[in-house]
Amino acid sequence: MTSDRIARLHIQLDDVEPAIWRRVEVPLTSTLKAVHDVIQAAMLFEDYHLFQFEIGHRRYGYPDPDWGDEMRDARYIRLSAILARGETRFTYTYDFGDDWRHTVVVEEVVAADPMVDYPRFVDGGRRAPPEDVGGLPGFEDFLDAMAAPKHPEHDSVMTWYGRLFEPGDMGLSAINERLTKLARRRAQGKAAFEKSRNRIN
Repeated sequence: MTSDRIARLHIQLDDVEPAIWRRVEVPLTSTLKAVHDVIQAAMLFEDYHLFQFEIGHRRYGYPDPDWGDEMRDARYIRLSAILARGETRFTYTYDFGDDWRHTVVVEEVVAADPMVDYPRFVDGGRRAPPEDVGGLPGFEDFLDAMAAPKHPEHDSVMTWYGRLFEPGDMGLSAINERLTKLARRRAQGKAAFEKSRNRIN
């Protein structure tokens, strides 16, 4: 049964050095929309923008009939179905303006620990870029200005961001808090489903 199996995902932001990455565990029953929520939580993004997964020759996100493209709805495809097709490496893009592309690798599928609420954070490195920083070039400029108090843009980036940005601090407590909320929401959904099913039976 996929309900008691989890996938360990390695997520890395493309084209950024030193690497910004996360390792998380998510249930195989998760939809791609739920995987998006996990990545947002793990990277401390704010879910302000559109996203898409590119898996094989297919794209998943929020379809827009006005665009007439072949985007499939990420809310209705489960991770288990992706793995059943043999896809274990794919791309996740967030914010088509800043164009944050991530490589997602399914490292392994293992039995879930019955004492753990999923999704959960495993490990990672470095802080992800702030929202709306201007993509990779803007992020590099932001880091340069933030790191040097005498930089001509230092005061303006401090005002814009609102606090010191520490690249080496990925924000572990905030990541765990966000993933705990997702796990709690999932547990409540499962409990409500079981309750309704028992009522029917």
